[in-house]
Parts: sequence; C-alpha cells; structure tokens
Amino acid sequence: MADIIYFGRLGETTGLFSESVNLPPDTRTVKDLRSWIDRRFDQTGIFLAETVRIALNSEIVTDAHEVTDRDEIAFMPPVGGG
Repeated sequence: MADIIYFGRLGETTGLFSESVNLPPDTRTVKDLRSWIDRRFDQTGIFLAETVRIALNSEIVTDAHEVTDRDEIAFMPPVGGG
C-alpha cells in the first residue's frame, strides 16, 4: 500500500491528512496519480496544478516519475508568504 500525505490546505480539501491506499493498476506515473486523486476527491483540478509539488520517498519529483504501491507520497500545496 502507498502511504499518502496531504499537507496544508490539501488535507483540508480531502478531509484527510494521511492515508494508506492501493493505487489503481493504471496509476503508473505521478501525472496518473494526480489525475486519480483529483477525480477521487471530486476536485476541479486542484491536484493537477503545477504549483502542487509531489515528493516520493522524501524526494521532489516530476510528473513523469514512476510511482508504486511501496512509495510514500506527499502532496504539498504552494507556500505563500508576505
């Protein structure tokens, strides 16, 4: 099972701050993962935004990176300041 962490407002959006899930068989890349999560939580592109970064096993990765059920996945929203 993949461990997924939702930081900040993404946790508020999903109602979860972490979970363990089996990824669907067609979820092979970070891009696939973003699409699946966005559909799963009935969002309108929040998880597809380029400003939402993904870390796999504590390393920031691109959408082309492969993902498996053995990964720790963190969704990180943009950080604002002022």
